[in-house]
Amino acid sequence: MSTATSEVAAPYAQALLSIAQSSNQVDELSAIASDLLNLLKASGDLSDLLASPITNSDVKKGVLNTVLGDDANRSMKNFLMLLVDRGRIYLLAPILQEFQVKVRALKQTVLAEVTSAIPLSDEQTETVCQKVQGITQATSVEIVAQVDPDLIGGVIIQIGSQVLDASIRGQLRRIGLQLGVS
Repeated sequence: MSTATSEVAAPYAQALLSIAQSSNQVDELSAIASDLLNLLKASGDLSDLLASPITNSDVKKGVLNTVLGDDANRSMKNFLMLLVDRGRIYLLAPILQEFQVKVRALKQTVLAEVTSAIPLSDEQTETVCQKVQGITQATSVEIVAQVDPDLIGGVIIQIGSQVLDASIRGQLRRIGLQLGVS
């Protein structure tokens, strides 16, 4: 996310967090934000439509109402309509990402992106959570798991800008560097 995008998205994310806190809906709005982010990633058409300056705001509102459904959370629905009215709906993904960051900070939760050669079992995921909690002193850990068969074995854990590479591919790369092989 560029600095300019971040500067515009941050106040909206803070406003959404304030709404969530004042209405005691932090968990609910965080879950909805996560679902919306997944939907935006999965549907390039939706992202393109919301980002298009050509598309009429009424069309954007109609699409959002259809996506959210009739029984959608009123606070989130109103927030999204405000973004459309203000011409900021194209920033929906960065706003929701920043909102998630603020919710994690509020809850003292750390996001750990874990990449492994095969899917982790529940026991392995719990072990990773405990290790990350030990490293970060966070009260809880949110795991985003990815599978990359090229790792051969082991895991790579990314916590913010810190990367812990315990993969076989990483070990082979380090051995190659020590031997002078690129």
